[in-house]
Amino acid sequence: MPARHRPPSVTLAALIRLRGPTCGQPARPSPPTWQHGHVTAATHSTLFPRVPDSADAVLEGLDPEQREVATALHGPVCVLAGAGTGKTRAITHRIAYGVRAGIVHPSSVLAVTFTNRAAGEMRGRLRQLGAQGVQARTFHSAALRQLQYFWPKAIGGSLPRLVDRKIQLVVDAAAACRIRLDRGELRDATAEIEWSKVTQTVPSDYALAAAKAGRAIPRDPAEIAQLYAAYEDLKRQRGVIDFEDVLLLTVAVLQDRHDIAEQVRAQYQHFVVDEYQDVSPLQQRLLELWLGERDNLCVVGDASQTIYSFTGATPDHLLDFRTRHPGATVVKLVRDYRSTPQVVHLANGLLSQARGRAADHRLELVSQRGPGPEPGYAEYPDEPAEAEGAARRIRELLDAGVPAAEIAVLVRTNAQSETYEQALADRGIPYQLRGAERFFDRPEVRKAGVALRGAARFGGNDTLLEDTVDLPSQVRAVLSGEGWTPQPPAGSGAVRERWESLAALVHLAQDFAAAQSGATLADLVAELDERASAQHAPTVQGVTLASLHSAKGLEWDVVFLVGVAEGMMPITYAKTDEQIEEERRLLYVGVTRARERLHVSWALSRSPGGRPSRRPSRFLDGLRPGSGAAAGRGGSGGSGGIERGFTGAAVAGAPVERRRTQRTPARCRVCGRTLTDAGEMKLMRCEECPSDMDEGLYERLRDWRAVQASQAGQPAFCVFTDKTLMAIAETVPEEEGELARIPGVGVRKLNRYGADVLAICAGQDVGGDEEGD
Repeated sequence: MPARHRPPSVTLAALIRLRGPTCGQPARPSPPTWQHGHVTAATHSTLFPRVPDSADAVLEGLDPEQREVATALHGPVCVLAGAGTGKTRAITHRIAYGVRAGIVHPSSVLAVTFTNRAAGEMRGRLRQLGAQGVQARTFHSAALRQLQYFWPKAIGGSLPRLVDRKIQLVVDAAAACRIRLDRGELRDATAEIEWSKVTQTVPSDYALAAAKAGRAIPRDPAEIAQLYAAYEDLKRQRGVIDFEDVLLLTVAVLQDRHDIAEQVRAQYQHFVVDEYQDVSPLQQRLLELWLGERDNLCVVGDASQTIYSFTGATPDHLLDFRTRHPGATVVKLVRDYRSTPQVVHLANGLLSQARGRAADHRLELVSQRGPGPEPGYAEYPDEPAEAEGAARRIRELLDAGVPAAEIAVLVRTNAQSETYEQALADRGIPYQLRGAERFFDRPEVRKAGVALRGAARFGGNDTLLEDTVDLPSQVRAVLSGEGWTPQPPAGSGAVRERWESLAALVHLAQDFAAAQSGATLADLVAELDERASAQHAPTVQGVTLASLHSAKGLEWDVVFLVGVAEGMMPITYAKTDEQIEEERRLLYVGVTRARERLHVSWALSRSPGGRPSRRPSRFLDGLRPGSGAAAGRGGSGGSGGIERGFTGAAVAGAPVERRRTQRTPARCRVCGRTLTDAGEMKLMRCEECPSDMDEGLYERLRDWRAVQASQAGQPAFCVFTDKTLMAIAETVPEEEGELARIPGVGVRKLNRYGADVLAICAGQDVGGDEEGD
């Protein structure tokens, strides 16, 4: 059995041991349709938008495919979303529409993503759409909350302490095994342990699994396996758990304690998973346990943005979604609102040369923006000259009025950062390092929050506010006491970074006052509290310096992609075809971060005076001027559109019939009124409209359901709800396709109960003592 499909290696018996120690194309013109009218940009929205006044208002401004996502509230939904196509917009509007229409209760929704920043952004957007109360968390955050709550019931006592960093444990485990590791080997060995755990590989299976996965192992596989085993023993002896254990233990509890699993499933009925191409086998298993037999799942991803496979992430779950859920609605988002046609053309060109399974499912983006400048390419003799060239261009942009916060320098490795930090500082250019301390956790931001809260409390009695006339001037007055000045301090370093933090709060106050007429200091403090809770940080006015991996999910007007040379892109240790393709996807992510201008550069040597042996990245062949024809795949990538669910033949194993259609609103089949209530949508009629239900059939279905529920040890509604049984008794389906179209009959229930239900509808006897499987 492949490692990614193995059941988790942790069981409740193992949990108990934790309690005690043990031993080339022209730009396409945008068609003059809806996108030139009132439709808003997908990704660059205003800071403080007005809360929509109705459910229908939530749908305003969405393009046809985004609207399809927002209104597809039942059954499995797969959203294949290209870069810059508004995926977060689509799924947050989907959740908000369901909540505002009364179809979905906010507390029954669990939206999961991969970073606290993304989860915070999602919560912030939902709040702006009037959909408070929805849980938007990372996989680990959601699992940890459940584990903390259920641990006393499942195991007893309190949850073992969670270690923030596992490096020291790995050091101690290596010492116990008498294995000497240098700094690089220590980091790599730790990564191997993390990969093993998220792929559910136990120490005894590590060598075989690593070889099969083509891992670049830093030491002998037997040594890594020994180190891994010693690490796990050490954790048990000290009564601690690590980051990966949070998922493993939650999976173990939900697998072994059906009562706890049912309690979790009773809480959450609707699931949304963002960045689904990055899920690991362990995260997928946890998602399956959360779902149970239900299929109210919406996943969003892009296989062409899979850049974390070294951590155990795999796009297979996204690419196989339609196979696992034949009845799924698949929506493809390809309208790129972020980047100009010139940037999009380069991005599409990169993927046109790709190989492998992810490349077979690539999406060809279509820019919705006006034309911009062509990407620029520059070659330098060495890396310091390249950094100086980038800093010089950035200074020119700043002098021309481009905001520093709208410029980014993206590097392949963090080790490249220091050269660019020095070059930016030499020209007096403010910058921020992406991935550094979270904004609201910075000491100066905490102190500023206390000062603003105190000023809001004392109001007119605060002497600082005597000469202020509006909210922005009040904020400037208060923060002047914390170190803010109208002009930034000279140079760089800690003083400049503190000023940038305070300046971000001043800019936020100005935007808030402009958006909320009559807003008070107390209102701003409440807004800051909301943002701190959601980790929705304001923009810091500095050039962003970040790695390509940490730039995922972000965007800027101007992007400098530096170090795009062989040995760095692709990186030297990328040897296999799969690793090379992941490097190509990483460059694709970098390209698609740019809205308007893109600068690509490389150096011929590392140091001044060095031998000029480097060459531009092979990924640019055929794309940059003078590099010859591209060795592309030919043809075009996947276009946008909507693919609706299965037919009866598809369920029986025949190929799925795919159709691109536009979903129409659910209407009462008696009076024709638009339906929004979930129960009415299941019946496909208004509650007050006359029913043509076969009462005898309904009673036979209820009797059959009671037997099935008893045998499974579940409540009756877990088999089918009363409304679903009523819909079946009104429709009286004769074949699988008809039954599958009834809301509440997902593919899993169709496979499990479909034969019985169709037999009962046909007037046949169904043995009451037989399993429903």
